[in-house]
Amino acid sequence: MLSACNHCTISGNRLNAKGAIEQNAGNAIHAWKCDSLIIKDNWMRGHRDGIYLEFVGHSHIKGNTSTGNLRYGLHFMFSHNNNYEHNRFEQNGAGVAVMYSREVSMAHNTFSNNQGSASYGLLLKEITNSSINHNVFKQNTTGILMDGCSRSHIEQNVFQQNGWAIKLQASCDDNDLRQNNFFGNTFDLATSVAHTDNRLSHNFWDHYEGYDLDKNGVGDVPYRPVSLYAMLADEMPYAMMLWRSFCVYLLDRAEKVIPSISPDNVFDDSPLMKAYDTGTTY
Repeated sequence: MLSACNHCTISGNRLNAKGAIEQNAGNAIHAWKCDSLIIKDNWMRGHRDGIYLEFVGHSHIKGNTSTGNLRYGLHFMFSHNNNYEHNRFEQNGAGVAVMYSREVSMAHNTFSNNQGSASYGLLLKEITNSSINHNVFKQNTTGILMDGCSRSHIEQNVFQQNGWAIKLQASCDDNDLRQNNFFGNTFDLATSVAHTDNRLSHNFWDHYEGYDLDKNGVGDVPYRPVSLYAMLADEMPYAMMLWRSFCVYLLDRAEKVIPSISPDNVFDDSPLMKAYDTGTTY
């Protein structure tokens, strides 16, 4: 544990624990009220949180692998002006949580196989002015859960084979979701609000059924990623037992013809016809 430390480096450690109960387990790396830390090339497994940062600023978390932890692979609390990149967060209780923080850069990370009824790859809770780019979200229950997220950029990420790629709560505003690729997700986007101030543009959606008559690579018909069934499944999880049934097919087709319940301004008006080259290996 680091307390009130500045300009320290934690590097090249292998931290393996056998925690069974979250309340009785400790964190692999725990920093409180620190500044300008470098946490790199560590391997962590079986702890409460792989890395826990509270009141930590201007720090770099790079090249770490955090897997099989009981709660979070990485956990931010009140920690501003930090960046984490080229890390792997796999099979944790709930992936990564960035909470009550601002100006956090998250790039070139892999969030995979973080699964459970309340699990996600990345939680953004009350954060502002941050960036999430060139990451891979693969086979998570929810790729990103956004709650109280404002003025942030989510760009050039890959969302592949998640239950929900993104859950966007009503408390989010003024965010840009641009040039992301969505492949094989059960639901691309879920939201609890009928009107939103968030912007979607130039994303690739594999569920898009539009056309491109002028051959400019951008669909001529806007794509609405929030389906009526996705909204029902989010509110009533037991509705998932009807997934891939004929009645769900009819429900979605009817909603496309006569939209009435799904959000009217949550759409990508320039969906890409081909996947965007994010330069990311996945």
